[in-house]
Amino acid sequence: MKNISFGQYYPAESLIHRLDARAKVILTVLYIVCSFLCKNIISFALLALSAVLLVLLSNIPLRAVLRSIRPIIFVMLFTVVLNIFWTKGEKPLFSWWILTVYPEGIYSALFMLIRILSLIIGTSIFMTYTTTPIALADGMEQLLSPLKKIKLPVHEFSMMMTVALRFIPTLIEETEKIIAAQKARGADFSSGGLIKRAKALIPILIPLVISAFRRADELATAMECRCYRGGDGRTKLHVLRYSPLDFMMMIVVVLLGVILVGFNLLSIGYSM
Repeated sequence: MKNISFGQYYPAESLIHRLDARAKVILTVLYIVCSFLCKNIISFALLALSAVLLVLLSNIPLRAVLRSIRPIIFVMLFTVVLNIFWTKGEKPLFSWWILTVYPEGIYSALFMLIRILSLIIGTSIFMTYTTTPIALADGMEQLLSPLKKIKLPVHEFSMMMTVALRFIPTLIEETEKIIAAQKARGADFSSGGLIKRAKALIPILIPLVISAFRRADELATAMECRCYRGGDGRTKLHVLRYSPLDFMMMIVVVLLGVILVGFNLLSIGYSM
């Protein structure tokens, strides 16, 4: 569970760390759109290159970035297998029994793998690795501030997101302690069938839920003691301001999308 990196901030000095939190949210959305604009070999190669450049610009070790991929390796492999055996083509590359592999299936699986990896790397770098939860919540609140005109609780939504991101590492640490305590009492979580393993999780889930409710009650008491009454009249310790670097990065990502569309129009090589 220590390999789970969602919600964890990696302190470093880099170009992406210096970006405004609001710009990072916008860049994440733009990058997701760019990943779905890819249609052929060159566009996917350019998308993969952009993911590598993001890792280099963020000054985050590759090992730390790859940790965010481990939890979904099974999903990625399952998606690759489905694309290989379910995508049909003109001339089979390999056939055995009921399994038939086409070149189009291999291309489709490779493209899907690149897209998933790029999405995970891009969103992790922009949103969690280089942005603190407080800055991310402030950025989301300011981006969603126009919704206040229709009486939506934007500040409360941002606060809930901040608290959720803040307590993810805490709950992971709490889960590790509970597992270690249960193993010391003779609990076995690795043997037996699926049903037996599911039943073995009950001694973990019950104390974890109780601990989560206890922490929530303590947090609510602490907020009341500090006279927290919502977002009305509250000011920010760190005021978010756009810089020329933010606009330059957004222009670069938009240009990336335009270039990807241009390569799609050229229809070079295999296209999805």
